[in-house]
Amino acid sequence: METVRQLDQEACYRAVLTRDARFDGRFFGCVKTTGVYCRPVCPARTPKRENMFFVPTAAAAEEAGFRACLRCRPETAPDMGAWRGTSNTVSRALALIEAGALDEGDVDSLAGRLGVGERHLRRLFRQHLGAAPISVAQTRRVLLAKALIHQTDLSMAQVALASGFGSVRRFNETFQALYGRPPSSLRRRGEREAPSGVRLSLPYRPPCDWDALLAALAARGDEVEGRRWSRTLRRAVDGAEGFVSVEPGEAGRVSVCIEADDLKALPGVLARVRRVFDLSADPEAIARDLSTDPLLKPLVEARPGLRLPGQWIDDGGEPPSDRFDDESLVARAEAWRPWRAYGALHLAAAGIGAADLPERDDAKRAA
Repeated sequence: METVRQLDQEACYRAVLTRDARFDGRFFGCVKTTGVYCRPVCPARTPKRENMFFVPTAAAAEEAGFRACLRCRPETAPDMGAWRGTSNTVSRALALIEAGALDEGDVDSLAGRLGVGERHLRRLFRQHLGAAPISVAQTRRVLLAKALIHQTDLSMAQVALASGFGSVRRFNETFQALYGRPPSSLRRRGEREAPSGVRLSLPYRPPCDWDALLAALAARGDEVEGRRWSRTLRRAVDGAEGFVSVEPGEAGRVSVCIEADDLKALPGVLARVRRVFDLSADPEAIARDLSTDPLLKPLVEARPGLRLPGQWIDDGGEPPSDRFDDESLVARAEAWRPWRAYGALHLAAAGIGAADLPERDDAKRAA
């Protein structure tokens, strides 16, 4: 991924002018005159160039003092996963933060879990995300809370608990500081649902080969019925008793239903759902990098929506996108980083084994 220093401000503005959906979630525009930050696809009138600058993440925008736009709702943007693999440490840290590591702990303890120093972790976050770890954690809490306010009928106290805020008071103070209004004022009655459980619509970057993904999950023993995947939640693993189900929603969205006897478990469950269904995948970045291999190029073009089925419980030792255990392909697969696992997935889907592969010139040199 581009670092903060490399983000092309002029290219970003051109994408905003055309509301180019390909850039949704890849950066956010901060509007100096309104104090709001927006997605590139925001339907509002585009501000003048001199009134905008661009940052790579929502956390960077909020750390700079901007609040989320209420029209384009940044919490509904696809997760930006293209940079994953450039820093294994940041990838692992984000997974832990998404699961709630900084809701009760501090950055020093997070760094300790990752085996790095606190200053080094802060430096990596600044380089890759343009914000400090604590800012990333707060933005995650705020955007999850906004999604719950818009999409569910939970009370404000339940929203505070489910999104990782330590108290209702802290929840109210944060929203008052960011939006100048209480969180309850953001609820739009027409968007609310009142079925049992917490129902959320999570974004992903199309395309997605749902048939292949659900088939792979069923083949490994997960509970899949039609196009609906489900799992029982257990307190020892998930922090709550209950169940979760997932099924494809409208284009670019996945529908999740969670019933849990402790809403504090919600962030961790959602993090695991995103991992199992590979919702952070960036098909464009994967195709671009893997297509440099002439064998993979037609395979990726034929099936651009292949996703890696993730594990519900994952030790986070290395990015799933780069996991690789075929010794016969190691030399060739070096050129596929950080998407080695996707390269292997496309070969398997096409029924191609190591013995069927012609050697690449660079693989010969590495041997």
